[in-house]
This record gives sequence, structure tokens and C-alpha cells, in this order.
Amino acid sequence: MAAKVVLDFEKPLFELEAKLNEMRVCLRGSTRDQGPQEADILHRDIELLEQKVDALRRSIYKNLTRWQKVQLARHPERPYTLDYIYMMTRDFVELAGDRHFSDDKAIVGGFARLEDGSGFSETVMMIGHQKGRDTKSNLYRNFGMAQPEGYRKALRLMKLAEKFRKPVVTLIDTPGAFPGIEAEERGQAEAIARNLFEMARLTVPIVCVIIGEGASGGAIGIGVGDRILMAENSWYSVISPESCSSILWRSWNYKEQAAEALKLTADDLLGQGIIDRIVPEPLGGAHTDPETMAGTLRAMLVEELRTLLPKESGTLVRERIEKFSSMGVWSEP
Repeated sequence: MAAKVVLDFEKPLFELEAKLNEMRVCLRGSTRDQGPQEADILHRDIELLEQKVDALRRSIYKNLTRWQKVQLARHPERPYTLDYIYMMTRDFVELAGDRHFSDDKAIVGGFARLEDGSGFSETVMMIGHQKGRDTKSNLYRNFGMAQPEGYRKALRLMKLAEKFRKPVVTLIDTPGAFPGIEAEERGQAEAIARNLFEMARLTVPIVCVIIGEGASGGAIGIGVGDRILMAENSWYSVISPESCSSILWRSWNYKEQAAEALKLTADDLLGQGIIDRIVPEPLGGAHTDPETMAGTLRAMLVEELRTLLPKESGTLVRERIEKFSSMGVWSEP
């Protein structure tokens, strides 16, 4: 079994939990080897330590800095696009290839059935970035960094959804579009720009969800939608904190300050009007209870689609363009 990943700010909590587990083992042994009085004392100590662990857990995860949220968004045990698709939907049929160059494994997509317990049932086109869990799978998925053929595949699937009048759901989780020279040779910028143009005027509902990392054009390439949702411990920005630090300070050592300045968390972006809703995560992050997280996201997607599906195509396009046109702050002399 792989070792559990513990982030720096989580170490005090996990050290306390390890001590608590040791005491529980001692309690089980004390019931056999010691008298009831010693067992009662140990039991009370365990209860006090449990309260301390619970208080520390809430203190840590309810007061995360922006950089700590970036770290949680990158947690290797966090659910990825395919995890959400299989937990939230049924009858998923993956579709491959851009019909021009190749099939980019960093982006996955296909039709699936989205349902809930209230009678809602709708076929949707699910599209999202896909990372790997280990070195081999990360190389296969190119670390979730899509190339031009990935964005062209996504656009092909969106057009297919439009043809059959099915809504589109995109799940965003990428450190950025692949920056290699071969991607530039095949038109990386054009592929992303084309997606922005086509998504703006797609005549079916689009719901975009940032489930982890949302960096730069790699994220916005499948991020133009009628509704933008964002997981509580995800980030969304024009640049990563490390790259920002490298540009401004010529060093990655100021990434925490860069994260604060970028205001890239869900709370920040909700206040700025960039996103529409925050998807709450289980205490400790989505990876601590993926099923609950998927259930929460499914319920919110159903809510959004119930609102969007009755709208006429012209209304969807007009409101979507107005939504993105109104973002940002500027002044005229």
C-alpha cells in the first residue's frame, strides 16, 4: 500500500492522530492485561485527545492560506475527472481523437447519463482534463497538460453534443496547456482561441467546474460556460504561483506571496464575479471522502441544468457572452 501523502501544514494533525491510534491500541491491550481502573483512565485520556484532534483539524482546514489551498488542489489522492465521471454518472461512453492529428490522453470526454434521486435524468457530454496517479500514468496523460489535439477533441465533442441537443459539462484540472515546441508547431494558441470562440456561441447549456488546478489558457480552453463552479480547495488563475514568483522575483521562493497577490481561490473569485458557485468539500479536502464530494457536485450540476435546459438557444448564447463581457474592471480617461 502506498504511503499516505501528508502536506507540511498537516503534519501536526497527523502526528496527533498517530499518537491517538497508539493510545487506542494500548486501550485494547489494557482490557486484557490491566484492571478496569487503568482502562477507565486511558479511555478518558483518549476522549480528551479525540477532542483535541477534532479541534485542531477544524482549526487547520477552516483557516487555510491561499498557498495551502493550492497544495490541496494538487494533492495526488484528489479525485480526477474520470473519478468524478464514474462516481456521478452511469453509462459513460468515452470518445477519442480530434479527427486531425491524434488522441490526446490529457483530455477525456464522452456521453454519460446524469441522474439524481428526484427524477432528473439527462444525457450530458462530459469533458475534462485527466492527470495520472503515478509516473507511468502521468507520462501517459502528459500530467494533465493538453496539446492542440486535446482542445480540438474537446471542441469536436462539444459540437457533437450541440448536434444532438445535449448539455456540456467540463471538469477543469490542469497546470496549464502543454508548452512544448511541438504543441506550438501544431497551433496551441489557435486551438485554445478557437475553443473560446466556439464555446461562446454554442447553443446548448455549458457548466464548467474547476475541480483542482485551473491554470492559464490550459484551463480557459474548456472554461467558457453559462455557469462556472469551483471546488472549495481549488485554484484558478492566469498563472501559477511558482511561475508568477519566478517572473517577479526571479525565484520560486516567493510562491506563497504570489499566491496571496493573485487571489486565486474560490472565495476570491466568487467575490470578483469570475465564478458563480463554490462546491463545498469534506473537511480536509475532496480526497478524504471522494464519494461525498461527487454527490455534492452531482446535486449542484443537476440544479444548474434544471435552470439552463428550459432556456432557448439564443438566450443561452446572449447571456453567456454578456456574462464574460462584464468581467473585469477598467476605466476610461
